[in-house]
Amino acid sequence: MPVKIKLGLSLIVVLVAAIAFYAQHRLGHDRIQYVVAFLGFFMIFAMWLFPEVKRDESAGGARRDTSTR
Repeated sequence: MPVKIKLGLSLIVVLVAAIAFYAQHRLGHDRIQYVVAFLGFFMIFAMWLFPEVKRDESAGGARRDTSTR
């Protein structure tokens, strides 16, 4: 995934997590607001840490014949 898309997606996740954190705080859900903050952080961390799956060479050990498409 290109870096520009990752940055945009990270910004959206931060905004949604911050809004959800604030909403949970306003409702009086003290524990859940921290779960929301952790999940937001974890989603961003995982997106940047783990590489994208590439399926160019094979699928399930069998070679794909891309010339017939």
